[in-house]
Amino acid sequence: MPRIEVCALSRIEEVAHAAGARSMVTLINDSSTVARPKTIAPERHLQLSMSDITAPLDGHVSPEESHVAQLLDFVRAWDRAQPLLIHCYAGVSRSTAAAFIAVCALKPEAPESGLAQRIRALSPTATPNARLVALADDMLGRRGRMSAAVEAIGRGADCFEGVAFAL
Repeated sequence: MPRIEVCALSRIEEVAHAAGARSMVTLINDSSTVARPKTIAPERHLQLSMSDITAPLDGHVSPEESHVAQLLDFVRAWDRAQPLLIHCYAGVSRSTAAAFIAVCALKPEAPESGLAQRIRALSPTATPNARLVALADDMLGRRGRMSAAVEAIGRGADCFEGVAFAL
């Protein structure tokens, strides 16, 4: 399977160019501006507008099943010819959750705990958004194993911006 690149908003141009990514998923608040790299065609860019929260909070958009459904549809349609870039604002929570979800969807035989541990080994700052993971866990029929795997790796190291990585 081709690589999935994960990074913060500030690094999308650099990572897209270096990796040769031609598809991108953005998970970010409506108020944040995203300049899509020129190498990513508009039809190969999925933007999911949501806040990085795990429970409803006034004035914020909570991750919902519709967001996960769109992510799953996009990832399943990805031609895998070149890397997929997934980013959020800091590259810590929403993007790491989306990468975990993408691999679980594309490799249903892969053990969730091993994938989560691999993410932790690649990025000590990764803290996959528990709400996104729980929604995907249910939608993919993983019976709580995705959520348990993310809970087992715990919260990543505190940071302003996450360590970029490739799965």
